[in-house]
Amino acid sequence: MDPTLEQRLTELETRIAFLDQAVQSLDATVAAQDRILQDLQREIALFRGELGRVNAVLAQDAQDEPPPPHY
Repeated sequence: MDPTLEQRLTELETRIAFLDQAVQSLDATVAAQDRILQDLQREIALFRGELGRVNAVLAQDAQDEPPPPHY
C-alpha cells in the first residue's frame, strides 16, 4: 500500500476513534442530564401538590376564624 495512503488511513482511523469516544461521552452526559431533569420534574410535581394543600389549608383557616373584635 502507498505510504501516503496508509498514513491518511491511520489518521482517519485515529479521528474516528476520538469521535467515537466523544460521542460516548456526550451520550453519557445527556443520559445523566435526562435523569436529573426527570428527578427535578418529580420534585416540582410534589412541590405543586404540597403548595396546593397548603393554600387549601390557609384558605380554610381564614374562613373559619371569627372576625376581629374591632369589627
